[in-house]
Amino acid sequence: MASSNSFIIALLFALVFSSMSLSLEGRHLLQTTTQPNFPNIIPTLPNNPTTLLPPLPSFPTLPQGNNNNNVPQLPTISSLPPLPSIPTNIPSIPTTIPSIPFFSPPPSTTSP
Repeated sequence: MASSNSFIIALLFALVFSSMSLSLEGRHLLQTTTQPNFPNIIPTLPNNPTTLLPPLPSFPTLPQGNNNNNVPQLPTISSLPPLPSIPTNIPSIPTTIPSIPFFSPPPSTTSP
């Protein structure tokens, strides 16, 4: 148990010292006045050639229907057939387990 505790403490010290060195390096980078000259990794993109497209065709005119408001009438309640009735006697689910008949063993030929 003591070796695992010392191992954990050693890991914590290593983490603290590594973060201290990283923070010092970050401060050093922030205090530099000139930025390093890095090479350009991404090449410049060439210009795409422009193509002349033909004009789009015009849409044909759609035929106009006559608006006579010939909407069919909704059926009235009296003209609809009656709804089916729900059965009132609902069958019950059996809750008992039926008994299984067992045969009696044959009589023994010898008596104990």
